[in-house]
Amino acid sequence: MNIIVIGHGMVGHKFLESLAESGAANIKVTVLCEEPRPAYDRVHLSEFFAGKSADDLSLVAPGFFDAGKSSVDFDLKLNAKAQHIDIVGKTVTVNINGAVETLAYDKLVMATGSYPFVPTVAGNQRKDCFVYRTIEDLEAMLECGKRSKTGVVIGGGLLG
Repeated sequence: MNIIVIGHGMVGHKFLESLAESGAANIKVTVLCEEPRPAYDRVHLSEFFAGKSADDLSLVAPGFFDAGKSSVDFDLKLNAKAQHIDIVGKTVTVNINGAVETLAYDKLVMATGSYPFVPTVAGNQRKDCFVYRTIEDLEAMLECGKRSKTGVVIGGGLLG
């Protein structure tokens, strides 16, 4: 069986762990992760500012995706954005680092998570206007902070 998982956050990775622990065989799972790194603990993302590294926040055990580590054949594709799902033809068109591929599936798992809401206010597209969602967002904030004297926070959700 060929499974495609779109999204590799907390829920997507928990699904992969459960599948690996189940002992299921003859399963190939292609994981499409839009970010440049595997799943990490987004809930504790604020700890990045307190000195935790991306590796500290990782949800992926070392070697998890290594061939032969599990009875499931995992293929993690980073920087992979699903562009189109053909539910009749059972394919997903994906852009991986600028290269477009079409992948076939038997089962499709959608684990895309949520997206930040950015108010439509003047200036929200400026260079130093950030959302607080990914490690890359926080790295950009830290760089901006090195040359800034003031800042504004809008919102106060789970991460804000």
